[in-house]
Amino acid sequence: MHNKFDLTGKKILITGGGKGLGFAIAGTMVQHGGEVIITGRNEQQLKEACETIGALCTYHVFDLTDNQSIPAFVEVIEQIHGPVDVLVNNAGINMKKDMMDVTDEEFESVIKTNQSAVFSLSREFAKKMVQRKSGVILLISSMASQYGIPKVIAYTASKSAIEGMTRAMAVELSPLGIRVNCIAPGFIETDMSSKALNGDPERKQKVLSRTPMAKLGKPEDIGYAAVFLSSDAANYITGIVLPVDGGNAIGF
Repeated sequence: MHNKFDLTGKKILITGGGKGLGFAIAGTMVQHGGEVIITGRNEQQLKEACETIGALCTYHVFDLTDNQSIPAFVEVIEQIHGPVDVLVNNAGINMKKDMMDVTDEEFESVIKTNQSAVFSLSREFAKKMVQRKSGVILLISSMASQYGIPKVIAYTASKSAIEGMTRAMAVELSPLGIRVNCIAPGFIETDMSSKALNGDPERKQKVLSRTPMAKLGKPEDIGYAAVFLSSDAANYITGIVLPVDGGNAIGF
């Protein structure tokens, strides 16, 4: 019987794949047979990630904030690797700062990486996928879009937009053969979350106290969710925002 969770033969592009959740998603995809291409700005980091993950992982250095170059980047990726079956929009930045101290430039910087680049890259790959009448686009949201979290106004704005774009893209693209879904990670043990929580014990305790499973998630928990939504096992799923959060979104 065919394993519906098997990603063998699927080409998968993951932005921000050199570290954190992107690295975990890449590794889990490869474990399930996917051929993964990771992107980011730090070549050494990408190279080391590929060496760790294995032969099914390759990399391309690219700065997503260079919006004008995204169409050409998509052309290069498909020329080198062939048709991309799955796009995982993982790359993102955060900034912890009081809302009243955030400048317009700082706000726009977060929006450019976390929202505008996601739209541009998804649009360009959608043009390719529509021609093939198949494809999967995954977006990554956050608990910051589920409820109010202080000191992350720009990040919250960008991730709230991600969830709205997920639904809007799914409605337009699903009739054309492209499934669009979103994963909303809770508080996961990554370098980004460690910086935010380890220096703020009160904040960390608040996170754990409202998480019914009373622990932080592992990066691979997000990886397995991405494998599922990218695989044939999720063939009838589109337009959803899947919390992977230990119950944090419904915690009291």
